[in-house]
Amino acid sequence: MTENKLAGRPWKKLALIASLFLAAPAHATPVLVVDADSRQVLYQEDAGVPWYPASTTKLMTAFVVFEALRSGEVTLTTPVTMTRNATKQAFLESGLTFGRTMTLEDALFAMIAASANDVAVALSEAVAPDETSFVRKMNEAATRLGLTGTHFSNPNGLFDKTNYTTARDLAILGMEVDRLFPEYRRFFLASAVTIDGKEIKSNNLLLTRFSGTIGMKTGFLCASGRNIVGLATRNGKRVMVVVLGATTERERNERSAQYLTQAFEGRLPSKAGLVTHLQNRTDVAPQDMRVRLCTGESAAYEASRDALYPMGLPGNKSYLGDEIPGQVHAISTRPNEALSDVPLPVRRPS
Repeated sequence: MTENKLAGRPWKKLALIASLFLAAPAHATPVLVVDADSRQVLYQEDAGVPWYPASTTKLMTAFVVFEALRSGEVTLTTPVTMTRNATKQAFLESGLTFGRTMTLEDALFAMIAASANDVAVALSEAVAPDETSFVRKMNEAATRLGLTGTHFSNPNGLFDKTNYTTARDLAILGMEVDRLFPEYRRFFLASAVTIDGKEIKSNNLLLTRFSGTIGMKTGFLCASGRNIVGLATRNGKRVMVVVLGATTERERNERSAQYLTQAFEGRLPSKAGLVTHLQNRTDVAPQDMRVRLCTGESAAYEASRDALYPMGLPGNKSYLGDEIPGQVHAISTRPNEALSDVPLPVRRPS
């Protein structure tokens, strides 16, 4: 069929382009499913391939903050103030302005549930002398945890070529956050927050649609696609799932729920060994998904992914059938009187 004949049939044209995506070499996106207690790998696809983490970066930000809480460097009531640097961050939904202040406890909820990029930076500046010092702590922690395919360049996951990780490393990080800091698991359970009355919902639909979910973090950039590090428990079994590079929120949520379901039902093989035995790839660079997700090619690429992963589409089974009441955490901020754009009056010399 020629281009001219296709011009008047946009859906057929889209289907043809999508078929070309499917016929071409697969655009692999990493997947990893792990028994969180035994650390046995239940399923994996390209788990050692580097990827841009987007807001799953905030798992390490939380880890460093939790360490600071445990050591007594800060407390849950430590004030976290929106600095100039914090308010310069991109993709802000919080509505917070320079000088607004909240407790560190509320800041953790805002960063994890609402994925607030500005609050992540403000947190880093409350825990360390500055953002750069905090990022150094993030990378030191990554080294201690054996995250050999990871490097962080900021606390919120905004795009930077030097901010990368792997599904292997994210799974280990998520399991260590959960294992080492059980007293802070509540921060990952909130399905929404309100900040001065404005509601911001978590993008982790598993929290309200897949029973047993206990966290952890989603993320999205055009360069990364839609990522998730999920943790769920049923009948005493805890399973970690990592999906990177999903095209739509439906795909990300349905695929992660499907892998969790299969793991809980014992339908995933467990012959791949321990997650720590997986090898990270240092010979390849992270894929940049921007052309596929945020350009004129995105419709065709999405159609090809829908064909591969139709779960939840009309006429197809959904793995998100549960109805779970959401947990909403209310946050109130206040002005920091020590910060003001108005210069203080200077006393005249006597």
